[in-house]
Amino acid sequence: MNQTKSKIFTPFNIISVPVILVGLVLIVIRFWKGIGAVTNLTQEIPWGLWIGFDVVTGVAFAGGAYVVTFMVYILKMKQYQSIVRVTVLNGFLAYVFYAGALLLDLGRPWNVINPIIGNNFGVNSVLFLVAWHFLLYMIAQLIEFSPAIAEWLGARKIHKVLSGMTVAAVIFGITLSTLHQSGLGALYLMAKEKIHPLWYNEFIPVMFFVSSIFAGLSMVIFEGSITHRVFASQISSKDHHAQNPIVMGLSKICAGTMFAYFFLQVLVFIHEKHWGLLNTPMGYWYLLEMIGFVLLPMALFFYSYRRNNILLIRTAAILTMLGIILNRLNVTVIGFRWDATAHYIPSWMEVVVTLTVIFTEIWIFRWVINRMPVLRSSPEWAKH
Repeated sequence: MNQTKSKIFTPFNIISVPVILVGLVLIVIRFWKGIGAVTNLTQEIPWGLWIGFDVVTGVAFAGGAYVVTFMVYILKMKQYQSIVRVTVLNGFLAYVFYAGALLLDLGRPWNVINPIIGNNFGVNSVLFLVAWHFLLYMIAQLIEFSPAIAEWLGARKIHKVLSGMTVAAVIFGITLSTLHQSGLGALYLMAKEKIHPLWYNEFIPVMFFVSSIFAGLSMVIFEGSITHRVFASQISSKDHHAQNPIVMGLSKICAGTMFAYFFLQVLVFIHEKHWGLLNTPMGYWYLLEMIGFVLLPMALFFYSYRRNNILLIRTAAILTMLGIILNRLNVTVIGFRWDATAHYIPSWMEVVVTLTVIFTEIWIFRWVINRMPVLRSSPEWAKH
């Protein structure tokens, strides 16, 4: 009895349940009285926290799915096989919830179909491409994860069919990911006069794509560290011992891609000749992002890999994730209309709804992990 109570009254449950309940009430108010009832958005600043964090930042963190599947299925790096399912599940849920968050941000949610059919936008718009990429990639990820669902249901014939579709779904999904990660950046190419010059350049799509690689893998390291502790009973001793080498390998990739990203940022900065902007408040903010949350974690990844220091790798992963949040919010919120008289600051209700989306995703993630063969081994019949 006491053990059951201790499992129910965990710190996460105690914090998340009240937040979710309040968030659900706020969502009802949002749909009842309109988006202005719970947000600080205006006609001049129509995109805020729900787009900048829930969608643009969340999709970057979900990038681990396409990177890991590329490594395992295309490059045949089988040492990462044990983390494929949990990474794909995390990516799939992220896309479902963050795409779902778009419904909250749309003044008229039923118009969500417009970007997909090209109505009012046209089939040549970036939004049309991003909408289709999101939709198709969610389907591809569902197919990638579907063998685990079939194993849970004991559907042997369906499992065989779905397993045969996995590689094709992976290739299709990787292609879509490279397109929509950069596509989200391309949306902001149209806001040249609104984004601070230190964060605006014609290479935003490339920057978004490259940064999604180390953002996604940092999330894999962070999420994997927690998962291996919380769900330790489901993980075999073999997979448990393989965790540290996996983290080491991911840190090496993070260090390499972060070096490429930093090098590109320096080239763009020199090309744009923004030296005079550095000695300003926004310039100091830019330096904090680049030095504190790109250069520092990059050095930590490199140093910890050489020293075989797992704790430092996890520290670098957390710093990298904070840096991605900072970068995406600098482009979408903080550096957007930075010179306006009235600055956008998210309301407490926007923050609560964002936390509601995140906490609900974690609850469903935990529900799936406890029931399906995601971390634990597949049944014997599924291995043949």
